Amino acid sequence: MAKAYERIADDLRQSIRTGQLKPGERLPSETSLAEQYGRSVPTMREALRVLRDEGLIEKQHGRGNFVRRPRTTVSRSNLRHQWEKHRAREPEQRRAETGATEHDTGLQVNDLVFHASYREAKAGKDITDAFGVPEDSVFVERTYRTRYAVERAPFALVTSYLVRDMIAENPALLDASNEPWPGGTQNQLFTLGIELDRIEERVVARPPTPEEAEELDLPAGTAVILLRKTSYDTNDRVVELSDITLPGDRTEMLFTTPLERW
Repeated sequence: MAKAYERIADDLRQSIRTGQLKPGERLPSETSLAEQYGRSVPTMREALRVLRDEGLIEKQHGRGNFVRRPRTTVSRSNLRHQWEKHRAREPEQRRAETGATEHDTGLQVNDLVFHASYREAKAGKDITDAFGVPEDSVFVERTYRTRYAVERAPFALVTSYLVRDMIAENPALLDASNEPWPGGTQNQLFTLGIELDRIEERVVARPPTPEEAEELDLPAGTAVILLRKTSYDTNDRVVELSDITLPGDRTEMLFTTPLERW
């Protein structure tokens, strides 16, 4: 038999899902809700905790509990990589019209807030081994954050690695002020005569670190999806590697595998 706080949570959940309680709407105080349901304030707090853990409401200190506004969902398909490859050789004006985030969310360029930072650094052994380069190799470590302008959390936490010596021929690729780069990484590599042959993606999930939960604004109990994307050129050489942390509450991973006919 359901406990009292579970029945209350279920009733409030239904009100949120049917639109009786609208996104951004403030809920009555805990005392008012306790009176409404004929239960104690501690029971009411347990019910509200359940809804917060589900990401349906959020508590704003000093203001109360509010219905959480739905976040923009990202649908990330493996077919996006071929779309990016086609786009990499288009004229700059065409490349500047849209990017991978817009492709995955349906938003427009002007809807987004973008930030990129670069630094030269050594990388861990797992990175150098993936590239097949000496452990003292210098990388360009690139950090990206993109968010919908009306939301406070980015869609993902992205760290990308390029071997500095591999890209130094084009100094523009060493300068973060050139971001956002129309056509993304595939066009950047194209300026060096590098064509991608395939992209490998490995996906795992785990609980977020406190820092990840805060930056991605995750409801309690929400997992993150960790994606390592490794790009190979037509000579079977690793030319770029990205570690991407995706919020589990608003990311859809879609994999389509064409099958050869008998």
